[in-house]
Amino acid sequence: MRASLTIIRYKNWAIPLAFISMALFHFSFFFNKMISFYKLMGTGKNGTFDKIPDLNQWAIFTVFDENNIHEIPNTSLLNFYGKFINHWINLFAVESFTFILEPVTGHGLWDDKAIFGKLNQENSIEGQVATLTRATIRISKLKYFWEHVAPIASKMKEAKGYQFSVGIGEVPWVKQATFSVWESLDDMKNFAYSMKEHRDVVKKTRTQNWYSEDMFVRFRILYYFGTINGKDPINKKA
Repeated sequence: MRASLTIIRYKNWAIPLAFISMALFHFSFFFNKMISFYKLMGTGKNGTFDKIPDLNQWAIFTVFDENNIHEIPNTSLLNFYGKFINHWINLFAVESFTFILEPVTGHGLWDDKAIFGKLNQENSIEGQVATLTRATIRISKLKYFWEHVAPIASKMKEAKGYQFSVGIGEVPWVKQATFSVWESLDDMKNFAYSMKEHRDVVKKTRTQNWYSEDMFVRFRILYYFGTINGKDPINKKA
């Protein structure tokens, strides 16, 4: 299996069109037989879990069979999303940035589905690594989540090896995810497991049953292309 994450930015005048796209794009994906799973999502302001949405920036996440990899050109848009979506983005969006990903290890469900099937639980990833952490937060636990998880997530940008992150979500406050990119697996693990506050919060999410559903996946980054705010967000010197 493979996955894609495309981040799309719109100008202020096109924000209403961005909202409309979240409804219209469903029709294209419904009839797209190459894609087995997709999500159309908003994004947060600060690059991780965030209460404040970035109305200029939206996201598309898909899962597809690796045999369709030849359908994906190394261009600014993904033709396999369908002509309608590509034309829409070309007309109304300022820019986009896309990751093509290989899921390596992980656990959990998204909408009651194991979207990548059974992963091999391989622990070794050479070079850059990306992670996706998502959860559906129980309404009764929202207060605890935002008090504990969000402040720790905000420290991620200060961690060694951090390169990029984006907060994505289907439902504000309730269905939240963070996608992050690290220079190495060791850097990612050091952030996740060395910080005592982070370990304590992860323990609380389990013992206090904060989530009705959650998922964590590590990816190899096969390639990426495009820009955000006029720059390659990974190679910041470019």
